[in-house]
Amino acid sequence: MRLRKMSSILTILLALVLVFTACTQNNNSSSSSNSSGQTQNNASSSNNNSSGSNNSGSSINSNDGLSAVLEKYGLDSNLRFKETRKITVEVYDRGNDGGTPPEDNFYTDYIKAGMLRDHNVEVEFVPVPRWTETEVINNLLAAGQAPDISVTYSYPTIQTYANMGGVLDLAAYLEETKELLPDLWELLTDTNIYWDRDPNTGTIWAIEARLNVLNRINTFVREDWLKKLNLDPPTTLQEFEDMLIAFRDNASLLLGDQADKMIPFSISFDVGWRADHLTTSFVPNDITDKDLFVYGFDDRHLLYPGFKEGIRVLNKWYNEGLIWRDFPLYPAGDPTEDNLMKAGYVGAFMHNWDYPYRNGEDSIHANLQRIVGPDAAYIAVEPFPNDEGVYRKFLSGPVDRKVFFPATNDEPVASLLYLNWITKVENRIFLQFGEEGVTHEKMPDGSYKTLATTGEKIMNSPNNIDYTITYNGLNLGDPDLTVKSIANGYAGVDKRYIEIAHQITTNEGRIGKNVSVGEIKSESGQGQALKEKRDAFLNQAVVVPVSEFDKVYDAGMDDYLKSGGQAIIDERKAAWEATYGDKVVLD
Repeated sequence: MRLRKMSSILTILLALVLVFTACTQNNNSSSSSNSSGQTQNNASSSNNNSSGSNNSGSSINSNDGLSAVLEKYGLDSNLRFKETRKITVEVYDRGNDGGTPPEDNFYTDYIKAGMLRDHNVEVEFVPVPRWTETEVINNLLAAGQAPDISVTYSYPTIQTYANMGGVLDLAAYLEETKELLPDLWELLTDTNIYWDRDPNTGTIWAIEARLNVLNRINTFVREDWLKKLNLDPPTTLQEFEDMLIAFRDNASLLLGDQADKMIPFSISFDVGWRADHLTTSFVPNDITDKDLFVYGFDDRHLLYPGFKEGIRVLNKWYNEGLIWRDFPLYPAGDPTEDNLMKAGYVGAFMHNWDYPYRNGEDSIHANLQRIVGPDAAYIAVEPFPNDEGVYRKFLSGPVDRKVFFPATNDEPVASLLYLNWITKVENRIFLQFGEEGVTHEKMPDGSYKTLATTGEKIMNSPNNIDYTITYNGLNLGDPDLTVKSIANGYAGVDKRYIEIAHQITTNEGRIGKNVSVGEIKSESGQGQALKEKRDAFLNQAVVVPVSEFDKVYDAGMDDYLKSGGQAIIDERKAAWEATYGDKVVLD
C-alpha cells in the first residue's frame, strides 16, 4: 500500500506543543477530564487517512522529566524507538463468509505500516475466535502465550490471572507515559482509564474501551405484516402478544404455501440477551443503585427482581406456538436463524439495536427485500412498559472491552503507543471508514457514508471494531459529524428505520454507574461457568410445559446460586455496605 506524507507538519508540531502544555499545567486527574469536552478540528480527508498520520518530522517539546522517560524507554523526540520493537495484538476472528483473514488484510497492513513508520514498532496480529474468546484467552494466559495486547469482555478473567501474577499493572506506566499518549487520554478520559482502578491498592489491570454509542438492543417486527393485517405497532405487552397471535393465525395470508414455516417470534439460546426488553419490563422502576450493583454481575439481568416473570411469558408463548421451536439447537455464530429472517419467515425478534440493517448487501434487510419484495422490512418498536409505564432500558456505563497486557508483555510502552496510535482521530476515521471512493464517500455536509464493499477492503466487523479496540462505535472528534455519519452508515436502508431504531434503543434509559468497591474475589473464575448454567436452565425453562415452569426455573436458579452466584451476591452486598454504608442510591 502506497503511503503519502501528511501535509502541514507545523500544524502537528503546534498541536503536540499545546497538548504538552495542557498536561504540564494540570494535575493528572484534571488534565484528561478537561480535554474530554474538546473536539478535534480539521479531521483529515480520506486521502490523508489512506496515508495515515506521519509524525516522522515532529517532536515533543520535552522537559527534564519527559526527556528521562524518553531515554528510559529508548525513544527519540519523535516517539520512535531507536531500535525496532515487536508486539503482538489480539484480533477477533468472526468466521465471516466472504471476509478476509483478520490477521492479514488491507486494514492490518495500514496499522502495521503506520506503527513501523511512526514508532518503529512491528505489529503482528493474533486471531482469537470471537464466540469462544473467553475460553481461548484463558488458555493462552495459562500457557503464557497471550498476545502482548489482549482484549476480553470478561473482567473476572483478567482479575483471576492478575491475582496469579499473570497480568501487568498498568498504573505506573500510564502515569509515567501520560504525555506520550494525548489521544488515548483525551478519548478515554479519567473515566475509562481509571474505571477498573482498585480503590485500595491503586492497581490498574485493564483499561476500559470507550463505548461511544450506548445503543444496546431493540425489538423488531415486520412492518409489512403489520400493514397487511391492519395492525398498529404494539405499545404494550398485551398488544405485542396479540400481534404474535395474529401472525400465527394468519400464516397462510402472510406466507402463502410456506405457511408451515411461520415463526411469529424468534430468540436464540442466549435467552437473556434476546429477550432483554421483555424481561426487564418486569423490573420495578424504583430499583436502587445498590440492587443494580449487587445483582448486576450477570449482564443478562438474570438476578434483577421480576426477571423470572419475563421468562414465564416466553414459556407461555413457546407452548402456544408463538416462538421458534428449534431455537436452543443452534450455538452463537450459527447462521440458521438469520437465514430464516432473510427468507421472510420470522415476524418479530429482539437483537442488537441495528441488527437487521447490518452487513450491507448481506444484511437481513437487503436479503429480505430481494427474496420477499421491496416492501418487506423490519422496524423497531417499543412495546414493553414497566410497572410505572416507563419504557426502561438498563444501559451499561460508557465502557466496553477490557484491554490488558499479560505479564509476558516485554514491550508495555510500545503497546501503549499502539493504543494511542489507533485512537488518533485521523487513524480511527480511516479504520472505521476505509478508503474514500471504495469503502466510503464524503457527503456535502462533511459526514461519511459507508459503501458496500467486497474483496480485500471489506470490513469483518461493523466499522472495524475488532481493530479499534480502545473504542466501540463511531467517534469522529465532532459529535454532529458523528451522528450524521451513523445515519449514513446503512447502504440501501431507508434512514427512517435507522432513526427510529436509534431513538428507541436508549429511550428512557438508565445508565450504569461506576461502583468502586475493589475486587470481588468470589467472581474470580466464575464468569464462563455461571454463564453456561444460566443459558442452559433458561433454555429449559422456556421449552418445558407450562405446568413444569416453576420447578425447572427454580431448580436452575438454585443450582446457579449454589455454584457461586450467591457467594458473589453476598460479597457484593458486603462490599457496597463497607464502602457506602446504608446509602442505596449514588449521586
